Amino acid sequence: MLLADYLGVTTSELLGETQGISPSGVRIPVLGTIPAGIPLDAIEDILDWEEIPAAWTTGDRQYFGLRVRGDSMYPRYLDGDTVILQKETTCESGDDCAVLVNGAEATLKQVMIKGDGSLELRPANPAYPPRTYSPAEIESIPVQIIGVVVELRRKIK
Repeated sequence: MLLADYLGVTTSELLGETQGISPSGVRIPVLGTIPAGIPLDAIEDILDWEEIPAAWTTGDRQYFGLRVRGDSMYPRYLDGDTVILQKETTCESGDDCAVLVNGAEATLKQVMIKGDGSLELRPANPAYPPRTYSPAEIESIPVQIIGVVVELRRKIK
């Protein structure tokens, strides 16, 4: 306590325990479920919290978690998995992303960027067809990338 007073910080700050932060990580919200099938309204109340390495957040990078629902991304992601996403509005072709369709319906798909500027949202499960959106549809519907998957977390019951 004397050291914290001398340095002009709280004991929690001295120990690296600021709000939502432990010495080794940062807590991020799991915002809700994200369908891996037909797009449904995905962002709900906070369901859970996950911890990520504090080093990930350097340079103002932001992260959030979403819960997978459905089987369109099977076997890569299973119903109930949690995916950790870096908040992004763009991606590389082939990235797995959370994509908002029509402003409120989110889906988890592999995003393929075509030469003409169209986006193909490709499921991993061959039972589901890919969806392609033209540049005009991307603007008018709209179709927006909201995050790129950086990690999968699967709990064993």
